[in-house]
Amino acid sequence: MKTALQVVFHGIAPSPALEAAAREKAHRLERFSADILSCRVDIDESHKHQHQGRPFGVRIHLSVPGEELTVDRVADEDVYVALRDAFDATKRQLEEVVREQRGDVKVHEPPQHGKVARLLTDEGYGFIVTADGRELYFSRENVVHPGFDDLQPGTAVQFIEELADSGPQAKRVSVGKHQV
Repeated sequence: MKTALQVVFHGIAPSPALEAAAREKAHRLERFSADILSCRVDIDESHKHQHQGRPFGVRIHLSVPGEELTVDRVADEDVYVALRDAFDATKRQLEEVVREQRGDVKVHEPPQHGKVARLLTDEGYGFIVTADGRELYFSRENVVHPGFDDLQPGTAVQFIEELADSGPQAKRVSVGKHQV
């Protein structure tokens, strides 16, 4: 961590054991990213509730290059459970940021638009003409909605183009409000 970890207590007496637990959990976050700039842990005790006892709240503010992560007010009657849950949520956020920064996040291709050019219903396949004039094969199994038998030549569709063994094909073909 580039700057020292801050553990701040609100409404409760500072606890060396609780602060040590927070420091250990913060140190474990460095396994997921060595680029943590700062971390602040706020631990507070809410007012005693008539039926539930005294819930403790934990907030964590974590800073990494280009991102500010915040886990806000994880509460539990056991302060150590609240601390654990807050750090678990922070770890999940940090893992997601690291994946995005590495480019490991799966990017879905946007759907393309076209029209059904022709159908061979007995054989269970057809062709879509794309916006740029190419024809793509699709089969009955690639139609998502409303169903292969409901398609007609000229029907506007959207689809995902994928490369198959025999060349490009249309997958996840669906009908709806599409622009061609």
